[in-house]
Amino acid sequence: MRIDMPSRREFLRGALGAGLALGLPGIAIAGAQTLAQSAGTKPQSARQRTIVDAQVHLWLAEGPDRPWPPGGVAAAHLPYPFATEKLLPMMNQAGVDRVVIVPPSWEGERNDYALLAAKNHPDRFAVMGRILLDNPQSAALLPKWKQQPGMLGLRLTFNRAQTKWLSDGTAEWLWPAAARAGAPIMISIAGRQEEFARVAERNPDTIFIIDHMALSDDIARAGKIGEAIAATAALARFPNVSCKMSSAANRSQGPYPFEDMKPHLRRIFEAFGPRRSYWGTDITADLSKATYRQRITHFTETLDFLTEEDKDWVMGRAILARLNWS
Repeated sequence: MRIDMPSRREFLRGALGAGLALGLPGIAIAGAQTLAQSAGTKPQSARQRTIVDAQVHLWLAEGPDRPWPPGGVAAAHLPYPFATEKLLPMMNQAGVDRVVIVPPSWEGERNDYALLAAKNHPDRFAVMGRILLDNPQSAALLPKWKQQPGMLGLRLTFNRAQTKWLSDGTAEWLWPAAARAGAPIMISIAGRQEEFARVAERNPDTIFIIDHMALSDDIARAGKIGEAIAATAALARFPNVSCKMSSAANRSQGPYPFEDMKPHLRRIFEAFGPRRSYWGTDITADLSKATYRQRITHFTETLDFLTEEDKDWVMGRAILARLNWS
């Protein structure tokens, strides 16, 4: 476990203050720690920890100049736009330093607003962009994909009209192309772990990041989370595959701190380890389930199988490294 040491100035100030107050230099440090805890001061490691949400959707309203594909309105998480003007105050209040923007499928295959957000706030946002897999012209985009300011990689969803694309050959061109471009892929594979395992095995140089532990609302409603988690944990045998421990609150059947999800989170973490496991919220899927701050403390305060060093990796350091987001 890493031990975070206070600076010389912090040490002297805390020790001197406690020593003067107590008149006992031998217990000055303990007294300073007690005072800090009673004042609600975070531990040093928590103050220094970079918090990165590995998945948030942002989108603008549908309109004549921004048409959505069929079924988009019904699929949207919220009946109103969710833009940076809403997200940034939430991040600031909760203590989230950065967010990986994942453009939602209900807007169609577009990344313009996500890239605008990253351009306007490069220290807060970066993008995993969507690409049309069945468009012959898409292959020409990959060599310069990450030259788009704020673009870190790709995000694929195999749902609705794209359900068969994972296994029918439509996506086969992308795996080696993404590897050559150095573009990691966030991928939604709920219920399709076996099909994905064949893809991961055939493409060891392609970096894959599994969305939401490969869970879905349908899997949760069917009471099959345990089976799905076991299938996802098995994918940790591929070193090019990592996993977002995201949307845990949204899948829980109970209130904070979502005790029913704890064994599933533990199994994923023990399979993938701290450097291949990433905290994320997908917060728009259910804003009422928990506050943004609670979604952080769920991991940092209630998951007792995580060490402080583990939390540093899971809460931000690991996803920054995997996406090469400096």
